[in-house]
Amino acid sequence: MRRRSFFGTVFTGLGSASSARPQQPRAGGVPMRTLGRTGQRLTIIGMGGARFHLVPFDDGVAVVRRAYDLGLNYFDMARSYWDGRAEEVYGAAIPPFRKNIFLTSKSGQRTRKGAEAELEKSLRLMRTDYLDLWQIHGVNTREDVAKVLAPGGALEAFVAAKKAGKCRFIGFTGHADPAFNVEMMRSCDEFDTTLMPLHATETTYLSFEKEALPVAREKGLGILGMKIFGNAFLLRTFSVADCLRYTLSLPVTAVTLGFTTRGQLEDDVRIAQEFKPLSREESERLRAKAAADRFDVAKGPALEYWKRTLP
Repeated sequence: MRRRSFFGTVFTGLGSASSARPQQPRAGGVPMRTLGRTGQRLTIIGMGGARFHLVPFDDGVAVVRRAYDLGLNYFDMARSYWDGRAEEVYGAAIPPFRKNIFLTSKSGQRTRKGAEAELEKSLRLMRTDYLDLWQIHGVNTREDVAKVLAPGGALEAFVAAKKAGKCRFIGFTGHADPAFNVEMMRSCDEFDTTLMPLHATETTYLSFEKEALPVAREKGLGILGMKIFGNAFLLRTFSVADCLRYTLSLPVTAVTLGFTTRGQLEDDVRIAQEFKPLSREESERLRAKAAADRFDVAKGPALEYWKRTLP
């Protein structure tokens, strides 16, 4: 977590920085895509909630409000972020525009009882009576899969919450091994969405792009991308625009971004407003650059430390 926090602070946004501050982006104009079979339309970039611990509380609230003012409608969150305080940031910011956004959260609990308790806390802290999307968080081991799907497991809470109107859609996230994501999708037809790591170097080791993404498309799930900057490690080699354009050229609906300053937010919005998909050749050039880079990305966890290490 220290390494992740350090690079998130130092490198995020540097790829598009310059000595002269660019003009502020206009409000609106961020392209939108449909989230799988849900029919919901999301802006292609979303506000991520995982990095509010890096800034003062009020600064976080201000960035959330600015994101909405610029036209973003996808707001990602999890119960575990900042030991729960991140949801309080949203609770302080979003009530005036709650019904105009697509609000998510996640629970890492593996039992029905534990997940239900977390949902109630998430709703209370974010000052809302429903989530647009509630996700099973961090399905990163085979044991996680078994516990979630078992009788009395977390999946029961998610299905029940959807039926009760406490969430509109349900999904899951996982970033350690695409095999576990595939197992979740093959084992259960209840999910509406999936969130997975997707970036320019990701195809070299335990690749979600190669293994999990095709199954999600086959299932008609809404596909959301995360870790597109490799938790900022990729910004040593690639620009912010390179990273955004690469992942958004994949068959995803949107990506969640961890901006914590107004400058980072506005840079990302400006790039999204001007987004044009990469050609196949352009995407391949970025992958080739990653493979030739001085960081030995072929070793996987040396860069993607969130993935499991193969024996």
